[in-house]
Amino acid sequence: MPSDRPNLSLERDLEWQGAKFIAGVDEAGRGSLAGPVVAAAVILPCSDIPEGIDDSKRLSPHRRRQLAIEIKAVSMTSLSVVDVDVIERVNILGATMQAMRLAVENLPKVPDQILIDGNRLPSKLSAPATAIVKGDTKSVSIAAASIIAKVERDELMAKLAVDYPQYNWAKNAGYGTAEHLQALQDYGPTPHHRKSFAPVHRATEWRLGGTEK
Repeated sequence: MPSDRPNLSLERDLEWQGAKFIAGVDEAGRGSLAGPVVAAAVILPCSDIPEGIDDSKRLSPHRRRQLAIEIKAVSMTSLSVVDVDVIERVNILGATMQAMRLAVENLPKVPDQILIDGNRLPSKLSAPATAIVKGDTKSVSIAAASIIAKVERDELMAKLAVDYPQYNWAKNAGYGTAEHLQALQDYGPTPHHRKSFAPVHRATEWRLGGTEK
């Protein structure tokens, strides 16, 4: 078993301090070149937590989908989707913070404590919160949120891929794979691309100006 497998240590410490409802929060899509950023918040039950919850990046797509169903069946969960127009307006950090805050607000119950993946906290949260660097490898609640967010975003990108099959978003989820970067050069950006991101911006300039890269 990996030494950095997520566990309940952080949650147990908060429970000892009196917290009953602890929300884990994570996002998916922050580094993508296209599509929205998606955040999820999860309040796990005190017992009967699905086995095998891990950082979503270390799970196969099939296992992520299976665990997402199991997590939703026993937990309080919520999602927030922040689209490209907001990302372009407030930048990706601002959009990520907004998505995380909205995910917490969308929970059916206000949590007592919030555990958030990363080194920053959104403003105006409804409860005390702690930022946990690499939290999806430390907290089961955050890892569960990472799974919910990743599965939802992958499904959204697969739907967008129907209209733009040349970018193969159903496989790369909008990230900057060699195939995706080549498609940007060949076909240019779509309305779903984040034009402020450097690879997309360069592709746009190159196609408009015909200059060599």
